[in-house]
Amino acid sequence: MKKIDVRIAPASDTLDKLIEEGQGGTFDFIFIDADKPGYDTYYEKGLVLLRQGGIIALDNMFQGGNVLSISDIPANKKGAREDAEAINKLNMKLHKDERVRLSLLKIADGVSLCEKL
Repeated sequence: MKKIDVRIAPASDTLDKLIEEGQGGTFDFIFIDADKPGYDTYYEKGLVLLRQGGIIALDNMFQGGNVLSISDIPANKKGAREDAEAINKLNMKLHKDERVRLSLLKIADGVSLCEKL
């Protein structure tokens, strides 16, 4: 049985292709650790692919504490500010998302676990 399917392409394109192939609702677990501004897109497409009761894990949800102090990030650290803003916005969305049961683990740099209801 084939257990690993390597696909080299932009993540959003790969997720779209999996959905087009009819794999919606078939995944048990999705781990997201990629470009932070893309997290929301990967989360939404991941929910399509995930079965009810499946888990999406999102890494780096604290962004080294920057999500709490975005205004303190130096202007010359534009990428860090953009990342923190994207993750902060997604954290707020996850908190209110009634499609999932959410747990935010304070291990490493923060890991959100979202169980699809």
